[in-house]
Amino acid sequence: MRTSAPRWRCGLLHAADNMTQQPKRQGRRIRRFLASVKLTIGLLLILAATSIVGTLIPQNESPAAYVETFGQGLYRAMRLLGLFDMYHSWWFQVLLGLLTLNLVLCSWNRLPAVWKIVTAAEPEREASHMGAAPLDTFSRPLPPEDLEPAYRRLLSKRFRLCRSERTGDGFTLYAEKGRWTRLGVYVVHLSVVFILVGGLIGSLFGFKGFTNIPEGESVTSARSRDGDRILDLGFTIRCDDFSVQFYDSGMPKEYRSTLTVLENEKELFTKYVIVNAPLRYKGINVYQSSYGTIPPREVVLQFQVPGSPMAYTVPAPLHQRLSMPEARGSFEVTGYRSSLSFRGHQLGPAFLLRLYPSGEKEAPEDVILPTRFKGFDKMRKGYFVVSVLDYEERFYTGLQITRDPGTTVVYIGFVMIILGCFVTFFMGHQRLRVKISAAGRGSMVEVIGATNRNRQGFQQRAARISRLLAESL
Repeated sequence: MRTSAPRWRCGLLHAADNMTQQPKRQGRRIRRFLASVKLTIGLLLILAATSIVGTLIPQNESPAAYVETFGQGLYRAMRLLGLFDMYHSWWFQVLLGLLTLNLVLCSWNRLPAVWKIVTAAEPEREASHMGAAPLDTFSRPLPPEDLEPAYRRLLSKRFRLCRSERTGDGFTLYAEKGRWTRLGVYVVHLSVVFILVGGLIGSLFGFKGFTNIPEGESVTSARSRDGDRILDLGFTIRCDDFSVQFYDSGMPKEYRSTLTVLENEKELFTKYVIVNAPLRYKGINVYQSSYGTIPPREVVLQFQVPGSPMAYTVPAPLHQRLSMPEARGSFEVTGYRSSLSFRGHQLGPAFLLRLYPSGEKEAPEDVILPTRFKGFDKMRKGYFVVSVLDYEERFYTGLQITRDPGTTVVYIGFVMIILGCFVTFFMGHQRLRVKISAAGRGSMVEVIGATNRNRQGFQQRAARISRLLAESL
């Protein structure tokens, strides 16, 4: 007599089996979730919402501007969340990674069935699931054996695959073309993956920085957009010249930089850089971003005695104390302002001058010398009226320097999405079935067709083929 295992042993076996099966079931649930359309829609909505936030919150501004707008406490919290550079933040990269994984898994789950259709050796016999419908029916006075070879030759010229099959009372011809067009939607999916991966590559391994180069000087690095890193370029950029043109209103019309690229102190090439016409070298893009003025090294001053033709021209280096004409004391050009405001009025570029009278008891006097207003110092009513005769205006060019190694991948994705959309929406999988049945001494021919795209256009094409079949032989 055979006895059954104790209940406690069966319970342990059942519990052990549940413990081994539970991780498998959980893994399947996770895979189904990652490949679900719900996750796709959710990720797209989240990305759309974050993009809206990114347009409302200015990106990559200076910390001082953010503190002034949001306050110190809110600024720290928003910076911790990466809201000031959202498209390079870790959580935005995670969202892009999840969307990429979701698209790959969605396509992978549905691809095998489509791949089986695309790679089938023979044309598919049944087209009912594609909405196949009889297109035409006609009779011919010849038996099926005479019609079959001519019909097969005619269909073989117009369809990639064509085969004939013997039936009880005649023949059935199967013709097919455009199987590969079913892969168009997967090309679109793959193109989106390429674009997302290219964006991630650029976000992780690229950079964006800024640098200012005075005329005649060079740089080998730039500062990152957040100001926390120094970015080594791997070569030298020299600013040979900078020029700016203005409208009559005073607004800049065009500004350009003449830049030379050097490696190991050897000049490689020179390029004019203007807005939207960058310099490109070794995957690094150099854009014209801004410009500014640099205090000149020297200014030529005129000391005019009021009411007298006597005037003295004195070259004056900045921050150097010099003697005034007629032993009237000394002076020093203490600074330069590219734009100076005086009592609510904009004077434009101006030099700051300090006069030291010859008398020891007399206090030094500070004078403003606007370059655009030669007689501005007449209001002071001193022994001399001082004005600016000439100075060498110097500029610096402000450059934005970027490196994005994912650009090529993104471009490939854009080309693929155009091709994939064209194939998906304008090309289709077309199938035709011509059934030849014996009918007395002749034959009855039935033409059935199906396609998954542009059914109206396919019906017109199939009608033309049907007329050719009806008129042949």
